[in-house]
Amino acid sequence: MAGAPEHLVDIAGLERAFVLELFAEADRLRAARGTPRAPRPLAGKTAALVFHKPSLRTRVSFTVGMHELGGDAVDLGAAEVSEHGRESVEDVAHVLSGMVDLVVVRTFSHQLVQRLASHATIPVINALTDHSHPCQILADLYTLWRAGRDLDKITIAWVGDGNNVLHSWLEASTLFGFQLRVAVPDGFEPDAGLYLDAEVRAKGTVKRVRDPYEAVRGADMIYTDTWTSMGQEQEAEWRRIAFSGYTVDERMMAAAHPDAVFMHCLPAHRGEEVTDSVIDGPQSVVVEQAENRLHLQKALMVALAGGSWNRVPRKTRARKMAATVAVGTV
Repeated sequence: MAGAPEHLVDIAGLERAFVLELFAEADRLRAARGTPRAPRPLAGKTAALVFHKPSLRTRVSFTVGMHELGGDAVDLGAAEVSEHGRESVEDVAHVLSGMVDLVVVRTFSHQLVQRLASHATIPVINALTDHSHPCQILADLYTLWRAGRDLDKITIAWVGDGNNVLHSWLEASTLFGFQLRVAVPDGFEPDAGLYLDAEVRAKGTVKRVRDPYEAVRGADMIYTDTWTSMGQEQEAEWRRIAFSGYTVDERMMAAAHPDAVFMHCLPAHRGEEVTDSVIDGPQSVVVEQAENRLHLQKALMVALAGGSWNRVPRKTRARKMAATVAVGTV
């Protein structure tokens, strides 16, 4: 696939044309799913799924996706892969590069994914870190694209915490011309450097406001996420106080465009960041979002691991290792 990156660590750096081709490929795979013509481009290939966080959508979508594409998946955890584990991240990257064809990582530390990608000779996919969630936002953009929304003209309102999901939306603003209005309470802003970079490089506009109703007024999509992410459980009570007034309810939805949709990457804390009437209401597309993780990530795995990916030949690695040993023994 033209413009395909070696790894998917973040949305930053992706080419717009590649993302649009991902959407088209996801549609082709969706249409062929369950039919005799369903392609199996990853037959004979294996993905290592490294999960340090609980997962429903991510684990199921990557596991099922790999199976439907003809490949296999092996599950690994912190005991096998971590920054402070039994062996170095670099050694893990080298070993996995010789045994599997793709590494998918869902973890806390963004640096872990970066280090694996730096040393692996196979594609590495960030399936979520505390810094970003690129697969989620690519699937969300795909959801809007399938619904016929113009990604260069829509207005997106983010209401809630300045977290990893918002970081990936900020990065996506450099690919498409949507307007992004960010409503976050003081003290919960997204990464300052990333936000400022998005303000400068956005194809459309990026604007931070404090009043959620100012953000959602006339918006085409309202997006929220849990106020308390994994690892922040001890902060839950005071976060509920800090985010008072940021609950997406029917009144807030009514302030948006009449055709606006509601998005949430799930899992949701119902009654906190969103009410049942909204998340279960006619404007909610959270179920479609979840299913589209499968189709988009299948397209992504095909793009990164389905072709003759330019990995370093094993003989070359062996020569490099031999040279390193020789130098070390002089």
